[in-house]
Amino acid sequence: MNISELGEFGLIDRLAKKIQLRNASTVKGVGDDAAVVASGSARSLLATDMLLEGIHFDLTYVPLKHLGYKAAVVNFSDIYAMNGFPKQMVVSLGISKRFSVENIEELYDGMLLACERHGVDMVGGDTSASLTGLTIGVSVLGECEPDKVVYRSGAKPTDLICITGSLGSAYMGLLLLEREKKVFEANPDAAPQLAGYEQIIGQYLKPEANRDAILNLREAGVTPTAMIDISDGLASDMLQICKQSGVGAHLYLDKIPIARQCLDMAKEMNFDAVTAALNGGEDYELLFTVPLSLHDRVKDFGRVDVIGHIVEAEKGALLIPPNGEPVRLQAQGFR
Repeated sequence: MNISELGEFGLIDRLAKKIQLRNASTVKGVGDDAAVVASGSARSLLATDMLLEGIHFDLTYVPLKHLGYKAAVVNFSDIYAMNGFPKQMVVSLGISKRFSVENIEELYDGMLLACERHGVDMVGGDTSASLTGLTIGVSVLGECEPDKVVYRSGAKPTDLICITGSLGSAYMGLLLLEREKKVFEANPDAAPQLAGYEQIIGQYLKPEANRDAILNLREAGVTPTAMIDISDGLASDMLQICKQSGVGAHLYLDKIPIARQCLDMAKEMNFDAVTAALNGGEDYELLFTVPLSLHDRVKDFGRVDVIGHIVEAEKGALLIPPNGEPVRLQAQGFR
């Protein structure tokens, strides 16, 4: 069977069926943003991610320092999505011979900057030769109180669906950089046309993990019923919550926050900005659910929008436009 017949999540589900947990300290294994392990009176959170040259990044337009920063924060984001805080990080690199010592130092400068900003210690890793370019593997250890850990599986009917920040910017930033790469390949003397789009470029090249949102939730005394970070696109990640929680969801199209530069670039490229928001991914905002009774607390956070509500599973996962018939929510991002 070709992997494409299953897709990413189908492959994960198939492999996960063979996994047996043998230790009582393993609280949660496969199926969430991070694994959860009992560690004394606390819970340890384990997350890992891998970035491959030619698959996840193109060094034609991705600076190494930005890449290092991104490699770290996308893992921090997984820990925040569990309502915890990242503490330690290990890094493994596969390095081809075209990279110099100074190149690797630049990459590490980005990772160390991310560690500094998020209070994380880099505590080790591994390096290896590579025949296929640059490979970056990052694993992060985080912490959370046992009663504060948030899974994808806790959403309940009538819960509000909330999101931090705006969506679609990272994908539109990628499309812009790919467009300018093609111009450069055709004419190396041409100056890239990037002015006015710093926000969407920055969202792709140097995303930020949303530590402030977790701090705001803690300060307000709010523990989400379910949470995930937006890495594969709003549609895909909302469906993950629905699957794990055994519920449906109604999202209101006109409530989905889309940044102005994302809208402008989509218009310039004759591209649907809603498609970028639903399926683009790599925004690393937090998608979470809270009981309806907590609406007033959540709306005062700032940069948090209520975009829908959880329903019973039989009512389905639907996208509801201001005018017209609801449509079934479908994951069309990376497979």
